[in-house]
Amino acid sequence: MRLLLQLAAALLLLTTLAPAQAVRKPRPAPENVEWIWQYTPDDTNKQGRENDLVQDERFRPFLDQFLTAPQTFWGAPVNGKYRSLASTALDHLTVPGSVLADENRYISISGCVVHFCPARGLLWIDLNGAHHLVVFAAIDWIKEDKPTSDPAAEYTLWLFPNDSLSGAQHPPAALTRAIARWTAEPLAGSGIVEKITHAILVDPDGTPHELAPSTLGVAPPPAISEPKANP
Repeated sequence: MRLLLQLAAALLLLTTLAPAQAVRKPRPAPENVEWIWQYTPDDTNKQGRENDLVQDERFRPFLDQFLTAPQTFWGAPVNGKYRSLASTALDHLTVPGSVLADENRYISISGCVVHFCPARGLLWIDLNGAHHLVVFAAIDWIKEDKPTSDPAAEYTLWLFPNDSLSGAQHPPAALTRAIARWTAEPLAGSGIVEKITHAILVDPDGTPHELAPSTLGVAPPPAISEPKANP
């Protein structure tokens, strides 16, 4: 009888422990991003070293870790699946821009797509605390509109934070200042400041929220005067 009770107790213990073991979650990967700081500006390079950063073997794993939301604005789907957000961000940072540091806390990494620099990217990182806010922003040309050589061409600003910002009354001020500085930069070789008329904030689960571009720091587009007709 004692042996049967021992067996029953052992089976009960195994049954109790099994669900706990089944739902055990893996430990989150450590958020060590301080290594990015070495690529910010110094006395010899006022714009930072974006090209060296993108080629750092830690950069792609960093993107894979923090940029996990689904995206549908970039590229055609293959077998029903769009390009990952990490790959999309890398596409938009391939042509070097800058790596800027603000307040000894925030990093803004910019670049554009190879052979199509009107498609621009910004990666913004808050290094404060143990858990870092990482935001990828992209400027996407509205193709049904005018060509990119036309100052009246319109663009959409896409924003992908690794933590939801849609419930916040205002996005972080440091983020909107970085976006304002970045979106005000004219296209290289043309002097055209892209006319951003739409902005979409995408939650980490893929839920989109359309916002006024000014909410994210985008200045109103300059008025374009029409040429006067000859009398």
